[in-house]
Amino acid sequence: MEQSQQVLPETSQQRAMLGPEGLIARTVAEHREDLRDVRRHLHRHPELSHQEHATTDFIAEQLIALGLSPKRMAHTGLICDIPGADESLDLMALRADMDALGIPELSTVPYRSTVDGVSHACGHDVHMSAVLGAATALVRVADAGALRRGVRLVFQPAEEMHPCGALELIGQDVLAGVDSILALHCDPGVDVGHVGLKSGPITSATDPVKIQVRGAGGHTSRPHLTQDLVYALGSIATQLPAALTRRMDPRSGVNLTWGAIHAGSTFNAIPSSGTLEGTLRCLDHDAWDQAEELLETVLADLVRPWGVEARVTHDRGVPPVSNSRETVEVLAAAVRGVLGADNLDPTAQSLGGEDFAWYLEKVPGALARLGTRTPGGRTYDLHMGDLMIDERAIGIGASVLAAACVQRDL
Repeated sequence: MEQSQQVLPETSQQRAMLGPEGLIARTVAEHREDLRDVRRHLHRHPELSHQEHATTDFIAEQLIALGLSPKRMAHTGLICDIPGADESLDLMALRADMDALGIPELSTVPYRSTVDGVSHACGHDVHMSAVLGAATALVRVADAGALRRGVRLVFQPAEEMHPCGALELIGQDVLAGVDSILALHCDPGVDVGHVGLKSGPITSATDPVKIQVRGAGGHTSRPHLTQDLVYALGSIATQLPAALTRRMDPRSGVNLTWGAIHAGSTFNAIPSSGTLEGTLRCLDHDAWDQAEELLETVLADLVRPWGVEARVTHDRGVPPVSNSRETVEVLAAAVRGVLGADNLDPTAQSLGGEDFAWYLEKVPGALARLGTRTPGGRTYDLHMGDLMIDERAIGIGASVLAAACVQRDL
C-alpha cells in the first residue's frame, strides 16, 4: 500500500508567490464546505432584531478562531479589524446584517429554522457567511504581507427594524477611521455566479406611515348625523396615494402603499376611530426630504369634506442607498477578476429599502446584488417563508468582497 503524502504547511514565501487574488481563490475554495456549514448553523438559529445575542456569540467565535479580536457593540452586533501593512491608511469596511424576520419557514430542508415563526427569509445568513469567508481569505492575505489597507468587519443588528441598527452602530463610532464601505444583498431573481451593480441610487427611501382618524360615530341608519369615518378612511386609502403622484415629480418614484386598515367591530355601527398603516417609498433623496410636509398638507385637504380629524405619523425610515461611482468601479473590477466580465450585470433601482444607506450618508460605499438563483430553477422572493438560496453564492460573495479589499490599492 502506498504511503499517503504528508501535506506540509504553506510557507509565507509560497503565499506571497500566489499573490492576493490567488490566495483569496485558494482560501475560499478550501473553506467552501466550512462556509456552507456556517450558513446552515445561522439558518437553523435565526434571531429577531436586537435579539441577536447567540448570533453575535457565534460570529465572535469564528473570528477569534481566525486569530482576530472582535469588539462587541453596546447591545448586539460586533466589529473586528484585520490590520493592514500600512497603518497610515484608513480602513475599508465590509458590512453584514444579522437579524432574521418574524416569518415562519416553509421549506423542508434539513437545516430549516428551529425557531417557530422566525426565519432568515431575507438572506442575512448568507451575508454573514460571505463576510466571514472574506475575512478568512483576508487574514491569509495579511499573513502573506499582501494586505496594504486594513479591513473592518461590521456585523450589524436590526436591519429589518425601525429605528434601524445602522444608526445605532454609527452612533457607536463604527465608521471611525473608515473611508469606504461595501455590502452584498441576496437577489433571488439573479442566477448564482452573477453580481449586479449600479452607480447612484440602487434602492428606495422607505418610511413607515400611520394615519389615525377620529370622528363622531353612530348608527349606520343615520350617517348624516355622524362623521362617516369608514367612508373617510376609504377616501384616504384610495385618494392620498394618487394625490401624491400628482403633487410630486413622477421621476421621483413616490409610492404610498397600505398594509393595514382597521376600523369598527360591528356591521351596523359607524366607528369613532380608525387607522391606516403603510409605507411611503421615494427613489429620489430630494423628494424624500419634501414628502413629510406634503403628506400632511394633502391629507388635511382630503378629509375636510368628511369633517373628521386625521393625524399622520411619518417616521423617517431610511434614505435611498446611493452607490459612489468610485466604489462601484472597485467592486466591478473585483467581480470581473473573480467571475469574468460577462457575469457583471447592470441592475435597476428597486423600491426596496436598506439601512446600509445610512453608512453612505457618512462615507462612500456600494451595495451589490448577489445572485442566489439556481440557473434554470425557480425564482423565489425575499421576505417569503419558502426562500431558497443556491449556496454557491456564499463563496462567490466572499471572493468578491475580499478581492475588492485588495483591488482598492492595486
